[in-house]
Amino acid sequence: MSESTTHGWLKMFPALNTITDDVWHRIMRSAQHVVLPAGSAVFRGGQACENYLLVLEGMVKVQRVSEDGHEIILYRIGAGQVCELTTSCLLADAEYPAEAVAETAVRAILIPKAYFHEALSGSPGFRKFVFSSLDQGIHGLVHLVEEVAFGHMDCRLAQHLLDLGGAPKMIEKTHYDLAVELGTAREVVSRLLKEFERRGWVRLHRGKIEIVGSEELRALAEKGHV
Repeated sequence: MSESTTHGWLKMFPALNTITDDVWHRIMRSAQHVVLPAGSAVFRGGQACENYLLVLEGMVKVQRVSEDGHEIILYRIGAGQVCELTTSCLLADAEYPAEAVAETAVRAILIPKAYFHEALSGSPGFRKFVFSSLDQGIHGLVHLVEEVAFGHMDCRLAQHLLDLGGAPKMIEKTHYDLAVELGTAREVVSRLLKEFERRGWVRLHRGKIEIVGSEELRALAEKGHV
């Protein structure tokens, strides 16, 4: 990878871009730039984990699929994010317990397993980045369990947004405000709102939420009353 390309992708990860030690600068030159078409498998369940994954563009969906075909989305990886499941598997030298699919065309950086471990042991800045990212991912999965265990939070959120105002309507509420009103965590609300935005039901602004798909939200809210 050329030096100009290296500096280009590092701008997507400010915490990595500030690392100055020689170990990291040597390791980052081993990074591989890959392009994946929409619908392609990023990794599969049971597959050995061989690379550290950092997404530059596009969206990757990490999901667990049951034997009867039911699936649950664990999380999504967007631009400027890393795959926490990959991190966990690299640290434990374990196989993937779930699969990941490119929802859109994806550009990503892969750091081979051996170089990942070398950077982890020799670069304090990289080590801090890895464990900070892993901590965020664990919190996200805990909140996902909360959603599954304590009801249809997506339906409740949809109904709450409708109660606050139908389309077109700008709701002046933060994610934290909504979380408090619904009795859940801010991370849960943020995750669901991002999914609503991806589906074209809302537009997210700083401190405000614009409803643009009230009928779709109403259909979702009604599922919670069944």
